Amino acid sequence: MSSSSDQIVESTVNHLFRHQAGKMVSVLTRIFGSHNIELAEDVVQDVLISALEHWKLKGIPAKPEAWLFIAAKNKALNLIKKQKSSISFGDSETHFLLASGYTVETTFNQLFEEHLIKDDQLRMMFACCHPDISEENQITLILKTLCGFSTSEIAKAFLTSEDTVSKRLYRTREFFRQNKIRLVIPSKDEINNRINSVLNSIYLIFNEGYNSTHSENLIRNDIIEEAVTLCRLLAENEYTQLPEVYALLALMCFHSSRSGSRLSSEGEIILLPLQDRSKWNKVLISEGNSYMNKAAFGSTISSYHLEAAIAFEHCTAQSFEKTNWKNILGYYEWLQRISPSPVTELNRIVAVLQLNGAVAAQTELEAVQGRQKLESYYLYYSLLGEISLKLNQTEEAKRNFELALKLTQSKTEQKLLRNHINALFK
Repeated sequence: MSSSSDQIVESTVNHLFRHQAGKMVSVLTRIFGSHNIELAEDVVQDVLISALEHWKLKGIPAKPEAWLFIAAKNKALNLIKKQKSSISFGDSETHFLLASGYTVETTFNQLFEEHLIKDDQLRMMFACCHPDISEENQITLILKTLCGFSTSEIAKAFLTSEDTVSKRLYRTREFFRQNKIRLVIPSKDEINNRINSVLNSIYLIFNEGYNSTHSENLIRNDIIEEAVTLCRLLAENEYTQLPEVYALLALMCFHSSRSGSRLSSEGEIILLPLQDRSKWNKVLISEGNSYMNKAAFGSTISSYHLEAAIAFEHCTAQSFEKTNWKNILGYYEWLQRISPSPVTELNRIVAVLQLNGAVAAQTELEAVQGRQKLESYYLYYSLLGEISLKLNQTEEAKRNFELALKLTQSKTEQKLLRNHINALFK
C-alpha cells in the first residue's frame, strides 16, 4: 500500500478512534470493573494499533465502527478467559456472569448492545465526576476515558506536563480502586445533587475548545465536539433530561454557531462587531432555540439558562448595532446575583459600555474594582483599554493593553492586543 494510502488509513483510524474510544472504554470498564479502568484503556489502545496494522494491509472495512467494537470485544473476551484466575474482573453486578465460561460470551454480546453502551458512557461520566474527585482530575479523566485524548494531548491543551497528567490519572484510578466505585446511573435524587459537577466539567471542557487559554489555536473544534457529544448523552437519557442540561446544550449550540466567523484566514481574532454574520451557522442557532424551549420547565433558572439567553440575543440580532443590550445587561445582572464571578462582572460592564457609554462603564468599573479582584484578569485591563480609547486617553489605553498582554497565555489574544497597541500610534 502506498504512503498516501497509509496516511488515509491513519487519518481514518485516528478520527474514528477519537469518536469511539469513549464508548469502548466505558463498556469495557463496566465489564472489567472500575478498579481495572487502566486495563480497559490498554485494550482500547491495542484495538487502535490492530486497526492501523490490519487496515493498512487489507484496506478500511465497509463498517469500520463495527470492526473496532468486534475487535475490542474479542480482545477483552480473550483477556478474561486467560486471566480470570489472576485478575478480579467486574463488579458485584457483572462478576458472577463473567465467572462462568458458559455464560461469558453471551454476556459480552448483551453488554455491547448500542443502547447499553450509551448507558455505560453515562455511568462513566458520573463516576468521573464523583464529588470526592477534584475538578482538575475530573476533567483530566473525562478527556482520557470518554473523549479519547492522549496524555500528551491533555497536557498540551491545559499547558501542563505529561507527568502531571499521568499523576492525576494515577490518583484518580487509585481512588476508583480503593473505594470500589461502581459504574451506575445515580438515583433521581442523587442525579439532582450531582448533575452540577457533571455539567460544570462539560462546560469547562467546551470553554477550553471555544476559547483556548493554552493552545496556539484559539478554537479547538475537536474539544468543542466532544463536550457537545457528552451533553447530548445527558439530554438523550430519560433520567438526565433536566432543564439545566438542555440550557447548557442551547448555550453551546449558540456559541458554536459563531465559530466560523471568529478568526480570519490568517488565524487572527475577529471581534464581534466585525464578524460576518452570514457565516454564522443557522442550523446550530435553530437547534439552540429548540433546546432553549426544552429547558423552559421546572422552577429553577440556572446560570446556563441566563448565559444561553445572552447568547441568543447576540445570535438573533440583525447587526451588532441592533443588539438588545438592555436585555443582555438585565441577564448579566441576574447572572451576577445567582452565580457571581469576576468574568460575569466584566461582561456586565461591557453591556453598560454599549448601552450607556464609556463614562458610565468607567464609573461601574471603579465601583467594583477592589471588591471583585479583577486585576488578575487580562479582560479587566483590556476593557479598561477600550474605555480609555473611547475617552480619547491614548497613553492610558496603551498602558492597559500592555498590562492585559502580560496576563493572557493565548498567542491569538496576545496578537490582538499587540495590534491594538500598534494601531494607537499609526
